[in-house]
Amino acid sequence: TIVHQDEDLIAFKDIRPAAPVHLLIIPRIHLDTLSATGPEHHTLLGKMLVLAANLAEKSGCAPVLQVDGSLAGGYKTLINTGPDGGQEVYHLHMHVIGGPKPWR
Repeated sequence: TIVHQDEDLIAFKDIRPAAPVHLLIIPRIHLDTLSATGPEHHTLLGKMLVLAANLAEKSGCAPVLQVDGSLAGGYKTLINTGPDGGQEVYHLHMHVIGGPKPWR
């Protein structure tokens, strides 16, 4: 299920979610891994991070300040890079994972 698309990025729900919210953000240009990026990709990588925060908020897993001043909720972003980093698909992508724990 696509949750966002623009000229640079596409984001959709992971087909094997590890948590209640598990999205993938993928650049439209092909980059094998994060290690394949350079200074010319700074804007694209920044856009991926900003989109991650926006999608996390829209999905209901952004941190929320509680009445007692503590934070609840939250999410994590993850980019697996290379075989030892757990990368299975060799097209750069960012996971946005969150929602109530426990996660798988």
